Amino acid sequence: MIFEGITLLLGLAYAGILMYYRYGWFRALNNPMVTKLTDNTVFVSVLVPARDEEANIDALLQSLLGQDYPNDLFEIIVLDDASTDDTAAMVAKYVLKDSRVRLIKLPAETGVAAHKKRAIEKGVGAAKGVLIVCTDADCTHPKEWISMLVHAYRGGENKFIAAPVVYRTQPNLLSVFETLDFMTLQGITAASVSTGLHTMCNGANIAYEKKAFEEVDGFRGIDRLPTGDDMLLMYKIYQRYPEGIAYLLHPHAVVQTATAGSWWAFFQQRIRWASKAAFYDDRRVFRILLLVYLFNAWMLMLALGALWYAKLGILFGAALLAKTVLELVFLLPVSSFFKKEHWMVWFPLLQPIHILYTILAGWLGRFGAYEWKGRVIKNK
Repeated sequence: MIFEGITLLLGLAYAGILMYYRYGWFRALNNPMVTKLTDNTVFVSVLVPARDEEANIDALLQSLLGQDYPNDLFEIIVLDDASTDDTAAMVAKYVLKDSRVRLIKLPAETGVAAHKKRAIEKGVGAAKGVLIVCTDADCTHPKEWISMLVHAYRGGENKFIAAPVVYRTQPNLLSVFETLDFMTLQGITAASVSTGLHTMCNGANIAYEKKAFEEVDGFRGIDRLPTGDDMLLMYKIYQRYPEGIAYLLHPHAVVQTATAGSWWAFFQQRIRWASKAAFYDDRRVFRILLLVYLFNAWMLMLALGALWYAKLGILFGAALLAKTVLELVFLLPVSSFFKKEHWMVWFPLLQPIHILYTILAGWLGRFGAYEWKGRVIKNK
């Protein structure tokens, strides 16, 4: 009875949070925040931290220079983080051709953990914009992207805006797995921010008021942490402006980004993301992450226990079925928004991999180390 009781308790808690996320997703989807687009008078600075991105930087700049926002009201600042390839040289050619593009080259530094935060701080300091927009160098953007973020800013009503990111899916197992996992995170992000349940975002598609960044002293207090330039900053701004956080869920605001490309790179990325959990001041996020981790860890224990006790195998099968159905109920409308419904047939089949990955990434994110952009960073 103990095994059944724990499974039921964790399962009900997991079901409750997923159904609330489903409610939050539809709330975000039906938010009329940008139904009337009228404001295009805000100067915007787009910050792009980049390290060894010669394969992606051209597509990024082409998509940003093709924005429908007035040319005289935005700038693009590429922050080259000591690239060892031709990233800086490629950006320099754009600087010569278009006055909207600026390049800031950061020198290589030893003993620095928060490289991306250092780059963003340099960018914010040099930015002319009222609104800071951040994205990653491997992204591409719809032509309405800046306009949508400016309208979501609502003339200063919203101090921090999170928006959706989607993977460019390739027809292979890793890419499909990444897509489904990341799409789940995006659905949770939209739901949590729109309901005020907790703060969450992805640094590939966020915007914040420069003044708000300065008012919270930027990354001070979190500047030694190697990650968290997005969620940890979001929470700092939330603490000062609890009503000034918004999520922009609109097809024209979706940023596309590349998948990791290999299982090793995928796990390194997810360990890096998981490493932020220990530093969340927003304990609401931590409690939910803990619930998800415990539920998955318990399911693994049931699966292992089934090797000795057949009864636990039946219990594991029932829990796995319930988990899969609950997640499908949440994820199907999310996949429809991102136009990824055709990949959902793989979702039930990938559940065992997802359970193992959740446990491993969560553990290593707290106690291990990861590699990012050629740098090995230890979690402390």
